[in-house]
Amino acid sequence: MLLADFIRQSVHRLSALYPSPEARGMVSVLCGEKLGVKSYTHIIEPSRAIPDGVLPELLSCMERLMQAEPLQYVLGYAEFCGRRFKVDGRVLIPRPETEQLVGLAEERMRASGLKAGVLDLCTGSGCIAWSLRLDFPGTEVTAVDISGDALELACSQFPAPGPEFVQADIRGPVPELVRSRGPYGLIVSNPPYVLESERAAMRSNVLDHEPGLALFVPDDDPLVFYRACAAWAADLLAPDGCVLFEINEAFGPQTASMMRSCGFTTVEVLPDLYGKPRFVRACREPDSRFRK
Repeated sequence: MLLADFIRQSVHRLSALYPSPEARGMVSVLCGEKLGVKSYTHIIEPSRAIPDGVLPELLSCMERLMQAEPLQYVLGYAEFCGRRFKVDGRVLIPRPETEQLVGLAEERMRASGLKAGVLDLCTGSGCIAWSLRLDFPGTEVTAVDISGDALELACSQFPAPGPEFVQADIRGPVPELVRSRGPYGLIVSNPPYVLESERAAMRSNVLDHEPGLALFVPDDDPLVFYRACAAWAADLLAPDGCVLFEINEAFGPQTASMMRSCGFTTVEVLPDLYGKPRFVRACREPDSRFRK
């Protein structure tokens, strides 16, 4: 089969699910990964044929894409902060906003000369924890998630030494292993924050394939995980420590108010790259105390 024919047919099929430019981009990435070709190879080499040994794999990948399975799951990886992270249906696909969260965390780590460790709550694929551990090799990073399946993947991302991964529900008590590695100079979290009522607006590639456990919160309690993070911080954060959250853009003021009620003296709502309120940074003065 000619590469040009495969691309034309695949883009046409995927355009039933995605806008045509997005469909073309997905097919281009797939061909680049599986065949090592450029996005323009089929134009400058119109007679370029797909090797018989590779064609069945390409066709199989296309069938998965036609089931609205995300391209990252089909490829088995997602690009994040300059590294390839393994992803599959056990974990969310890392988003650009979370890359910005890592950037804010690293900015804090550089500015504070962080000596205490970092705690990543609701770690999922481990992309935040691993990025901070690899970019700051001398920093001790602990990462927590409720899902054993997610942690199995997170642990396998890169060779040791890496973060310490701990299975726990942050709505419950702090495990002794997590407590023993504190206090933490930085607590960072991208917890579930999508309202159940927002399901109707989501595309099937997310709704039908990414783990709902890592996405959704009840409409009547949208800050449930942020309150849990604050409660853990009461026990675990160093006196001059800082908390960084990725948030639902609809709940910036509410999240900030909740953190102030927990004893933080400096709380900011920060925008993402599109100007939407996407992060909360909460710091406290030395010797201040949280109120539970």
